[in-house]
Amino acid sequence: MSKSPRKSIVANFGLLSAELENDQPAGSETPSPAPIARVGAGVIGAAHRAIDDIRAERDRLRAIVEAGGGSILELDPDTIDPSPYPDRLPDDNVGDFEAFKRSMETEGQKVPIQVRRHPSSVDRYQIVYGHRRWRAARELSRPVRALEVEMSDLDLVVAQGIENGNRQDLTWIERSLFAYRMDDAGIRPRDIYAALSIEDAELARMRSVYRAVPADIIEAIGRAPKVGRPRWLDLAKAIADEPGAVDAVRVALAKASGIAEGSDQRFQRALNAVKPAVVSRQEQTPIVDASGTRLGACKSTPKEMRISAEGKLGVQFIKFMEEQLPFLAERFSRQRDSE
Repeated sequence: MSKSPRKSIVANFGLLSAELENDQPAGSETPSPAPIARVGAGVIGAAHRAIDDIRAERDRLRAIVEAGGGSILELDPDTIDPSPYPDRLPDDNVGDFEAFKRSMETEGQKVPIQVRRHPSSVDRYQIVYGHRRWRAARELSRPVRALEVEMSDLDLVVAQGIENGNRQDLTWIERSLFAYRMDDAGIRPRDIYAALSIEDAELARMRSVYRAVPADIIEAIGRAPKVGRPRWLDLAKAIADEPGAVDAVRVALAKASGIAEGSDQRFQRALNAVKPAVVSRQEQTPIVDASGTRLGACKSTPKEMRISAEGKLGVQFIKFMEEQLPFLAERFSRQRDSE
């Protein structure tokens, strides 16, 4: 049985720039001749075109780039704006980007970014993908090599989504936030499925999160690389079930704005604001012996009892309690039977 067109598109299209990077000899650079007419988009209406058409378009663009065709431009990074549909959240580990920038500084930009003409500003561009390369070139004060394509908003988000499907470093919430951008822009669900290579059940889970957790809260938390789908669903449910939870989370995150902590910690802070850890309603009860010497303290809940030791006598007391547990259980049984 053949695969559905949607899955095949995502599985077989791949990222043009990734293929160029893999096939290009190390240290080689494509010449940058004078620009000529723009090239058609590499992924236009990906969800609506046949696989053979998409492959042919990809191969045509690839051949043009490898041959040094006129589609490669050298642009001033300051004339380029990021995509109107961001798909990345700030990274806690700035060292990763700095290493990437140093590599680009020493080895040059081997793979062009992809841009389109800005729809409302003359002589400006918008990024389709390649944001890190654009940012690195901007910080290095050097031109950025770019492939210019003609692309509508719909085609842009589908193209970004297909590229994202080939990247392993995007977290679940980053993919969900990108789905939200598409949803908010009126992109049809079937196009979101194709762009992110997901099924309707996964989109439903993503929607349950970004409809309960406002985008500003997600952005304030960040990538949260160690926080997967189940915990984001947990946070969304806690917010949806608790009136005033959104405000409580915003206050908790605002209070921590000056604290140096990672996005995983900010997520936990947000979750604690609406779903605090279960704590005992009782204060710790001190444990003292007949002479008044404190041995430790006891703290209990309906389902748990914790005894902490103080000093050598406290440690001996805990060992004594462990030895007495079988006798206490037997005594409990006799008392229960007598009742």
